[in-house]
Amino acid sequence: MTAALTAAWRDPRALAVHAEEVLAGLPHKADRTPGQRARLDAATDDARRGRTAFLAEHGQAVYDALTGNRTRYLWLDELLDAAAELLDGLVPTREQMAAEAGRAQADKEGREIDQAVFFSGVLRHERAGLHLMESLLRPTDRALALLPEFTERGSVDLGRLHVERVGDAAHLTVTNPDALNAEDNDLIAAMDVGVDLALLDDRVKVGVLRGGEMTHPRHRGRRVFSAGVNLRHLDAGRISYTDFLLRRELGYLSKLQRGLLPVDASGDPVTSRKAHWSAPTVQKPWIAAVDSFAIGGGMQLLFAFDRVIAASDAYLSLPAAQEGIIPGVANLRLPRIAGSRLARQVILSGRRIHATEPEARLICDTVVDAADPAALDTAVAAAVEELAAPAVLANRRMLGLAEEPPSVLRAYLAEFALHQGLRLYAPDVLAKTTKFSGTS
Repeated sequence: MTAALTAAWRDPRALAVHAEEVLAGLPHKADRTPGQRARLDAATDDARRGRTAFLAEHGQAVYDALTGNRTRYLWLDELLDAAAELLDGLVPTREQMAAEAGRAQADKEGREIDQAVFFSGVLRHERAGLHLMESLLRPTDRALALLPEFTERGSVDLGRLHVERVGDAAHLTVTNPDALNAEDNDLIAAMDVGVDLALLDDRVKVGVLRGGEMTHPRHRGRRVFSAGVNLRHLDAGRISYTDFLLRRELGYLSKLQRGLLPVDASGDPVTSRKAHWSAPTVQKPWIAAVDSFAIGGGMQLLFAFDRVIAASDAYLSLPAAQEGIIPGVANLRLPRIAGSRLARQVILSGRRIHATEPEARLICDTVVDAADPAALDTAVAAAVEELAAPAVLANRRMLGLAEEPPSVLRAYLAEFALHQGLRLYAPDVLAKTTKFSGTS
């Protein structure tokens, strides 16, 4: 099979090699003439067209070769490393990505787009795509290492996230106070671990997510749910395509909805007492407690939760059109939850929804009086008690299958994987984020 893939890759590889040769002969990106930029764009487009066509025909065979016919489960970075070793030029090498890492977003060569082409090509094939999605449902190594401490002490500090077991619930509190709990690479990694711990601990029946108190001058001492993606980090080139944009959707957000796939000592999925043959993933209901605002990725999160409780002075927004990137899986979920017309107003026009508006009830199950400091805590405690009922899990699982079958999510993610990579380097996105240059 490898020989056949190598032969099929010969012509697309030549295009990839040519693009690298053109790039190697050019000065720094900022010093290129319009003609040089046009020549590189043409060569790069040809190479990406070749990769796309190759993966459309051979993507399943490539994935099978990388995973031993889907017997091995690889993380996103492991899959990229294996693909770079299998077929030269199919994806950027680790060394090429390291050279990009220290650059501002506007100064990068856009190699993450080639990663996007690869993952989109894999996800477009049903067997490969579903297996990749399943691979990212495994618990992280860090969560497995921290699990004994968490089960014994009932709490763990993950830096950007604090996890504490209170009664039947695991409370995940986002602690990125100087950035209004905006998401960055570190928070995504912490959320993956925190969700894992809540799902792995047998004493936890319900998960709760809430934002912690702020140190930001405008909101000092107030809780904030989320300000979305950290645009300062995006401008600085510190928002990773794989470790943030793709891992977020395939990792902890998918675990919130689809559950955790338990593994054995070697890291392979297993059937155990935690994952009975009738329910291979460990699922639990989740509650979101929204203080102040849920912007961008914060609002996206709400669509994955079973119960959303908001303070009356909170608002929700998805400024995707203004920021220029795709709001994760919101384009798939929000029309189902709130209707196509409202979804278009929110996503395409940036409509802000206040918790006291009638439309907010399509997203928020309960709105409590913001003037009562205990109201949100009381509502969360009542929701935990209700959702801890034994029959909730079975019905939750069936609702999830009816609302978002894995095949539907896979088809969406195949397009998202490509177009989010393209938007990450779109001129309008780069122009909007550069206003944060020089800040951290």
